[in-house]
Amino acid sequence: MGTGDGTDTAADRLHELATYFLEHPVPGPSARTTHSTTPSAPMNLGMLDYIQASVTEVVQHTRTVNPDAGPLPEHVADVYDWCRQYTAHAPAIDQQRARAIEIRHRLEHAVRAGDARIVRPIHCPACRRVGLKWQPGLWRAVCLNVHCARTNGGVHHQWKLARLAYEQAAVERIRQDCAT
Repeated sequence: MGTGDGTDTAADRLHELATYFLEHPVPGPSARTTHSTTPSAPMNLGMLDYIQASVTEVVQHTRTVNPDAGPLPEHVADVYDWCRQYTAHAPAIDQQRARAIEIRHRLEHAVRAGDARIVRPIHCPACRRVGLKWQPGLWRAVCLNVHCARTNGGVHHQWKLARLAYEQAAVERIRQDCAT
């Protein structure tokens, strides 16, 4: 998934997620249901809540960093560009936090849309090797490297998407600082 230029952004994933759940409604009960005699909503209402929570998190962070941030964009997928625009002159730690939120959302949006392969190219924070596998029952990525497991008493390291996003944002910040 991407914009055609080789990128894969949270905005792309959010747009894909919303489109996917509009085109493929959940036939079973959802976490949030209506109790009426009219037909059910054409979309999983729990997913709608999730999308709203994602956008709200980005907006809250942006407004905390920059209370004078302009009006929200018309399309929800543009909220990440809006955030970058209004946090561009914020302290580095606030920019890194915004980036970590965006990366985590990209990962979450992809996993929720059924693309668990998104975690495969991410380096394990413990052994720094590629080879994570998504475990939906745990809602975590697991490092499959045997040598990595040995350093953890024989148990495979498990990582929340938030930790993977934090690590990736930190690496991006270090690379950016070294390049300047």
